[in-house]
Amino acid sequence: MKTMRLKVDPAHLERDECKSAMVRAAQILRAGGLVALPTETVYGLGANALDAAAVRRIFEAKQRPSWDPIIVHIAGPVTQNRMLEGLVTHIPQAAHHLMRSFWPGPLTVLLPRSEAVPDVVTAGRPLVGIRMPAHPVAFELIRQAGVPVAAPSANVFGHISPTTAEHVLEDLDGRIDAILDAGPAQHGVESTVLDPNQQPMMIYRPGAITADQIREAGGPVETLKEKMLPDAAAREALPSPGVGLRHYAPRARLILIEGTLAELPARLNAAAQPHDRQRLGVMLPAELANIDLGAPLRAGTEFAWGRWSEPQELAEKLYAGLRALDAQGCDVILCPLPEAGGIGDAIRDRLRKAAHSG
Repeated sequence: MKTMRLKVDPAHLERDECKSAMVRAAQILRAGGLVALPTETVYGLGANALDAAAVRRIFEAKQRPSWDPIIVHIAGPVTQNRMLEGLVTHIPQAAHHLMRSFWPGPLTVLLPRSEAVPDVVTAGRPLVGIRMPAHPVAFELIRQAGVPVAAPSANVFGHISPTTAEHVLEDLDGRIDAILDAGPAQHGVESTVLDPNQQPMMIYRPGAITADQIREAGGPVETLKEKMLPDAAAREALPSPGVGLRHYAPRARLILIEGTLAELPARLNAAAQPHDRQRLGVMLPAELANIDLGAPLRAGTEFAWGRWSEPQELAEKLYAGLRALDAQGCDVILCPLPEAGGIGDAIRDRLRKAAHSG
């Protein structure tokens, strides 16, 4: 299979070349094909969510295990949305508040599924994850296709999520029908996944919408802790995409460094010493760019990660940095852990899963 690369300018979708690309991508989706599409979080790999055979092609292309459910993306009005109404049987009041506050946007809400949703989408679970993307290309593609679109991240399962079309092609070129190339993704980490059907509500995956934002708009919420998960062997019982697994991982060994900005130079140097015979990479905050981190790292490869004081910058560049260091042949990547809170929770979640050896 040859993967078509369809370039679009999200700021000028009215141009003829953009219209043509969007029409072609929508046709592919309706015909049961696979289209990688940009969202405001990462690039997703889309298929018609109501077509079980098409969704199974996502699992084949990504080498994704069948027990891992997929998020469904919709378009249209936030209220009285026909796509949404066809996918679910009930929407709690708290979910209505959150949709009005954060849709279109990077919030996935788990809702009781209707019979129209194939088992392959939810891995047989009773809840389906739904979100309405804010990216104009994703939104318009779904609107034109006229079908809800199942779309996990457009990468090989467990690998680093893609934030550019180039990242998608590194993993999936020749295995999918087309990619809509609209430039880099904005947020850089996946959507927040929330279950509003319980009290307090439960965040299964931290993301660009923070716990404080959810609390303010919808009421009490807590974030899933690892100790709440079933035994690792019971993966079929995991409640949501991206939970309790080795995800987002580079090929290199990833070592996480905890500490304040002032402590990081010494801690990075100490962590590098045992690996002085290996090719080292470091995700380097901008504030440390002119500081001597010691001989092993001086000979290694740095990725200019962004300002430590601006965690949104760190989120945007996280996956691009891990991919860049992998591409340069690093055996070991040292990565500081940003402070908890806000989008820092999402960054910490992704890095811990990426470093997990299971």
